[in-house]
Amino acid sequence: MTARPVRAVRLGPRAVVALVLVGGVGLVAFGWPLLAGADSGLAHAEDAPWLFAVLLVLLVGVVVAAIGDAGLDAKAVAMLGVLAAVGAALRPLGAGTAGLEPMFFLMVLSGRVLGPGFGFVLGSVTMFASALLTGGVGPWMPFQMLAMGWFTMFAGLLPAAGRLRGRGEVLMLAVYGCAAAFAYGTVMNLYGWPLIQGLGSGISFVAGDPLHENLVRFLAYCAATSLGWDLGRAVLTVVLTLTVGPALLRALRRATRRAAFDAPAGFEEPARTDRPTRRPPPAA
Repeated sequence: MTARPVRAVRLGPRAVVALVLVGGVGLVAFGWPLLAGADSGLAHAEDAPWLFAVLLVLLVGVVVAAIGDAGLDAKAVAMLGVLAAVGAALRPLGAGTAGLEPMFFLMVLSGRVLGPGFGFVLGSVTMFASALLTGGVGPWMPFQMLAMGWFTMFAGLLPAAGRLRGRGEVLMLAVYGCAAAFAYGTVMNLYGWPLIQGLGSGISFVAGDPLHENLVRFLAYCAATSLGWDLGRAVLTVVLTLTVGPALLRALRRATRRAAFDAPAGFEEPARTDRPTRRPPPAA
């Protein structure tokens, strides 16, 4: 008999609205250079503190909305802390070496089991914790938090586990992890690309140029600068998902079932009895 999948965070209407707001802010934060005028005077280094402040508020909003929708309790928060700590500890093991980052496969599996709402918060918190752990705090950090939040969230939006289990599910997660690893690198390139000028007319950002021309330059920039790093990240994610993934999926699902995150809380009055209380006989 197949066990019923349980999600730690149930996406209620308020949580969905909060995630949509986060997504809108993220799209503007990453994509404005392609639409900004040549004399706008904007720069990622200047907007990063504002983005970080807005992102923290919206992250709190997602958590509060999940609590209000009865999707997040103390047990889910505890699991969030454990998984974020593990992910933050995994990142230094490979970061800086050909793009090998083992934390990505953990985010894929966690988002798959625990759902998109939990996944977005987990990805963002994990990246924040790992930045503090490795000293990687800078104007790029809020953009990494957003990108990793999306990476983990979309793993929770894959087809329901009841429709696909076993080897087929693991293969699906490996394919997603491979594609999402390249997507993560591409999105982060969109952050750094406008900051680097003078690389040559073929790949450098030109403020105010038509959108299609800048997109062609951007794709050339990705191929020239980060394709090798993205490939290493994607290969490691696929290998770990195929080898360690089945055991970790079972462990996460077992922990989620035992924690019973979505079990409704009920309170009942103690049973009353009409029997009279028998008094002890008086002492002689």
